[in-house]
Amino acid sequence: MATKNKYIPLLIGVAIAAGVIIGGKLNFSDTSDNLFTTNSKKNKLNRLIDYIDYEYVEEVNTDSIVDVTVNGILHNLDPHSTYIPKEDLERITENMKGDFVGIGINFYAYKDTIAVVKPTENGPSESAGIMSGDRILFADGDTLYGSNKSSNDIGLKLKGDKNTNVKLVVYRKGEDSLLEFNVKRKNIPIKSVEASYMLTDNLGYIKMNRFAESTYREFMFALDELKDQGATKLALDLRDNPGGFLGIAEQIVDEFLEDDKLILFTKDKRGKEEYIYATGDGDFEEGEVYILINESSASASEVVAGALQDNDKGIIVGRRSYGKGLVQREMALGDGSAVRLTVSRYFTPTGRSIQKPYTNGDSESYYNDYYKRLRTGELAHEESIVVDDSLKFTTPKGKVVYGGGGIIPDVFVPVDSSFDNETINYLRGRGHFGYFVFEELDKDRTLYKDISKYDFINNFQVSDDIAVRFQDYINKKERTNISFVAYNSEIKRIIKATLASQLFDDNAFEEVINKEDIMVQEVILLSSEYPNIKQD
Repeated sequence: MATKNKYIPLLIGVAIAAGVIIGGKLNFSDTSDNLFTTNSKKNKLNRLIDYIDYEYVEEVNTDSIVDVTVNGILHNLDPHSTYIPKEDLERITENMKGDFVGIGINFYAYKDTIAVVKPTENGPSESAGIMSGDRILFADGDTLYGSNKSSNDIGLKLKGDKNTNVKLVVYRKGEDSLLEFNVKRKNIPIKSVEASYMLTDNLGYIKMNRFAESTYREFMFALDELKDQGATKLALDLRDNPGGFLGIAEQIVDEFLEDDKLILFTKDKRGKEEYIYATGDGDFEEGEVYILINESSASASEVVAGALQDNDKGIIVGRRSYGKGLVQREMALGDGSAVRLTVSRYFTPTGRSIQKPYTNGDSESYYNDYYKRLRTGELAHEESIVVDDSLKFTTPKGKVVYGGGGIIPDVFVPVDSSFDNETINYLRGRGHFGYFVFEELDKDRTLYKDISKYDFINNFQVSDDIAVRFQDYINKKERTNISFVAYNSEIKRIIKATLASQLFDDNAFEEVINKEDIMVQEVILLSSEYPNIKQD
């Protein structure tokens, strides 16, 4: 498995790269005419591309040359100014929009067949009668099975215009003949609120994976439901959340802060500052708040944590956050591609920048900062966090906070090395748990039909036999020979959580994981120690 460790930085890098979407409110003071007037530098670049296009001795794809040139320019600016090719822009935009038009299923390409893992709750496929384990063979007469079918091809067949119908032909185990369903395409949410439920009688829990266009609506829906269930305290889990839209982070912070409290301010290259204040519309201003962060909480996540910490609202729990204090704006390049260009820096209410240091053109060491923290012991020991006394700031109530590289939590919780390690993270990142659990369920789904979600979470135990089958499954898939003896309980925990998510709902995964999550347990302990705390 050691040979696979090189993939771990990719998982971290991809998650953080998604967070460069922050900001969309800022505007250049120059008009487009002034920005894009002809000058010698642009003529020089255009002329070189024309020479290659028309005169070079061999045929060259000049589009690819332009892409390389754009990437090269941005690479020498800062780690978060990025180029988005045309073929990627639609997918990224859709993800940050928060929904798409489709039939509402989670599926695997399993043995060259589209296997339904679970239909979206209350979605069109579930309403039509599609069930977990179904194999979709045809869509409007087009074949969906076969080794030559890519996920993109399948997606195009299942997606379409809103309120249009698609006729599906389905194979279902136990049925003597194929089944037919007419499914009307509808807007399918891409959830950014992964889970929301009650941890205790008065402590609610919300986990968010990004700050998309739909996140604030999702957050408010979850918050209102938790309040209806008696929540007067809230644990907002922003661990591994890479960020997103700045405006969405501002809206969420506004729910916790009183009128006219400063949320943040931004400053551009010309020194122009823009200040964002809370309004009087907050729904949880009197509530007790705990923000969970870790080394992969970035961008908009840090806006939320920093704004609450600097206003002496809530308790920040976890480990030092990522350290991204740069704001990007997306700009079209005219051919379907776009660039997200850093246009300003943001500062927390006390005036600190939490952007960690970077060297232009050296993205590798910037994104490998996680390994530096791991090597120096910072993830395990609070005293290993290095602070810069020249970047010391003080909150209104006298709490000392620091700038220069992330949000340092009020309550430190070390990394759970038994659960959060490279081997397990690699297996999770590769999707092995989901595939394995699907195959286990597919053998006989009736084994679980009479068990309730509550009984499953509280009483079900993953057997040693299942753990051994998972080990055999991994060794076959990865063509290796490893033993999970050292991680046996952690492997069982993730298998159980994955079973819960495929059998019940998205909340179920977190409900299983959080029962032994040391950071969540720390928040429960803190909330019980201060039962009547009033934060202002």
